[in-house]
Amino acid sequence: MASISLHDLRLVSDSLRALRGATIGGAVMRGDLRQLRLEFTDGSLAVLRIDADAEGRSRLEVDVIRAPGDASSQLEVRFENA
Repeated sequence: MASISLHDLRLVSDSLRALRGATIGGAVMRGDLRQLRLEFTDGSLAVLRIDADAEGRSRLEVDVIRAPGDASSQLEVRFENA
């Protein structure tokens, strides 16, 4: 069993807070049990990984990928020839 630092757990918790209340549509665990990918019904993804640092200690990492927002709210910039 890998030991994860309290600091790493707090970072993961802060990252996952943005997904509070979201519905999980699917989950995929990598074969070596070192990565969990959570797919949410709104199109967001969360990928949790356990990796070893340079000293061989376990490190818990998380990436949260949000679904793109409404394209109509993008800023349109027009350039005129001088």
